[in-house]
Amino acid sequence: MIQNPKRYTITAALPYTNGPIHIGHLAGVYVPSDIYSRYLRLQGRDVLFVCGSDEHGVAISMKAKKEGVSPQEIIDKYDGIIRKSFVDFGISFDNYSRTSSKIHHDTACEFFKKLYEKGDFIEQVTEQLYDAKANQFLADRFVIGTCPKCGNEEAYGDQCEKCGSTLNATDLINPKSTITGETPIMKATKHWFLPLDRYENFLKEWILVGHKNDWKPNVYGQVKSWIDGGLEPRAVTRDLDWGIDVPVEGAEGKKLYVWFDAPIGYISASKEWALREGKEWEPYWKNEDTKLVHFIGKDNIVFHCIIFPAMLKAEGSFILPDNVPANEFLNLEGNKLSTSKNWAVWLHEYLEEFPNQQDVLRYALTSNAPETKDNDFTWKDFQARNNNELVAIFGNFINRVVVLTNKYYEGIVPSPNDFSDVDNATLTELKAYPAVISSSVERYRFREALGELMNVARLGNKYLADEEPWKVIKDNPERVQTQMYVALQIAAALSSLCEPFLPFTATKLSRILKIETKIDWKTVSETSELIPSGHKIGEAELLFAKIEDEEIQKQIDKLEATKVANTAENKVVEPQKETIQYEDFAKMDLRVGTILEAEKMPKANKLLILKIDTGIDVRTIVSGIAESFSPEEIIGKRVTVLVNLAPRNLRGVESQGMILMTTNAEGKLVFVDPDVDGVANGETIN
Repeated sequence: MIQNPKRYTITAALPYTNGPIHIGHLAGVYVPSDIYSRYLRLQGRDVLFVCGSDEHGVAISMKAKKEGVSPQEIIDKYDGIIRKSFVDFGISFDNYSRTSSKIHHDTACEFFKKLYEKGDFIEQVTEQLYDAKANQFLADRFVIGTCPKCGNEEAYGDQCEKCGSTLNATDLINPKSTITGETPIMKATKHWFLPLDRYENFLKEWILVGHKNDWKPNVYGQVKSWIDGGLEPRAVTRDLDWGIDVPVEGAEGKKLYVWFDAPIGYISASKEWALREGKEWEPYWKNEDTKLVHFIGKDNIVFHCIIFPAMLKAEGSFILPDNVPANEFLNLEGNKLSTSKNWAVWLHEYLEEFPNQQDVLRYALTSNAPETKDNDFTWKDFQARNNNELVAIFGNFINRVVVLTNKYYEGIVPSPNDFSDVDNATLTELKAYPAVISSSVERYRFREALGELMNVARLGNKYLADEEPWKVIKDNPERVQTQMYVALQIAAALSSLCEPFLPFTATKLSRILKIETKIDWKTVSETSELIPSGHKIGEAELLFAKIEDEEIQKQIDKLEATKVANTAENKVVEPQKETIQYEDFAKMDLRVGTILEAEKMPKANKLLILKIDTGIDVRTIVSGIAESFSPEEIIGKRVTVLVNLAPRNLRGVESQGMILMTTNAEGKLVFVDPDVDGVANGETIN
């Protein structure tokens, strides 16, 4: 670990521009990295916080093919959505770049050429999967097959999402091209490889020995597993039609592999920032007194802890990351988040549907952060954390302080009189919190740090509840001056301490308290007067609003609709039956009828006994629809009846025909009516 670094370079994983940002991305990467960056700036540290859109690779090509547009249209669309979402959500990047920029292409090519000229790559002809029908080599994500480790039949060529194993496309059993569905053939092609095996000893010493005690166990464990399994050369080029051209002779038609060019995006984003701001970028990447920290999700550990460090070591002039505090995954309502299946809470939609409530989502994601294990986001928990914690604890304390100050003193901070033991103990405890919160943040325990911040609000609530100034004011107004003075110091401290976690709240609270110069944490820990006597505060306004059940139900219904849509999209339509002649069809006598009576068949869960007026008679029909309909709701329903079906005895009741039914997207029986919601083309009538 670097002690007392002169500057910090903080990177957040580059999001793929094949879809918007969702809460899994936020919880895993962007909220923790923003908390850390904001915290360091409050301490007066020199911070460079960079990110950017990852606009190359197969994910972009796949999205473009699916939507029938060019890759450029895809990256421009989603870069715009992502960029605006981050700004609106308050992620405080010093620079947000994109890997399609010229400065990035130039930087990635320079990096490749330096390693190439030093002889660090292995040039090798290998057999790769090739789709003869599509006339192209298949990148990893264009191949699907059976995972050789867990048997998952839908594993991709680079990774099995079921067991988490990293794969090569050639490892898959029964591989298929996702472009044409054909079984690919093997075809020779030349590529350049980074020989990771050469760096095994360096990685063992640097990580397994050097970072044994300060890296998170989930990160250290995954890296150790990789190194213990033996490292092998890994291709840095690919046969693709989208990406950065390999800048050497004999590499026509080949691109830099996205995992090689994407992390270099941190460096090019830093260069772009330096050019814009008139600063030097190299100290942030090449000086030993700089602390480099990568914020990523667990699916990126191998790239940031093994491959990118090996690239930096090979290049020779760059520093290595001091820490890579990767988070685990966040699930949604018990299921894995999925961009392709639309199973997500999208940030840009949240910002529209919950206006001015950025901090509520930041709070919910931080307090439930998947720091050591996968966690689950539910809308009910989101509501509870807002209503029971932000509103009832933080917001309640601030509201009481501001209302009482305006009521008793017309908004003027009163002069304190003698401090009691309780007053002194409360102010002493308040001074301890900056160090306590700092300790958690410095160790990347943001959930723990947020809990300590809320303890400051709890301290204020407890103080007011115990002291009861609204009662004391009648008999001892001098004592209330001191009580309110102490409570206002806690409120002022919160305006500063909450800024890394709840930046919009910090701004709003500072406005309410009319604090124009930001209070630094050192002042909170050393000074008892953060807001002076005689200072006039503003009027009360709610920091947080209660979220009602109706708003939450709307979000739950939205997810249920997604589930139904996914079921319908993935449903296999029954194949057409054997061809019949007109005469066969003409034998069926179909009539419109009305259900006159309906009752349940005794001791049968599925059967209803119906009396139906068919226009030619009133007859009894036994129908297996009791699990979808109650007798009461179908009386008077008009139905289509097959009237010339041979009678059949069912549990002692003669059934004289059959009602025509189909199913909706949820698999629920519905009476035949193509206009009913959820009835899709291809549904069987039976």
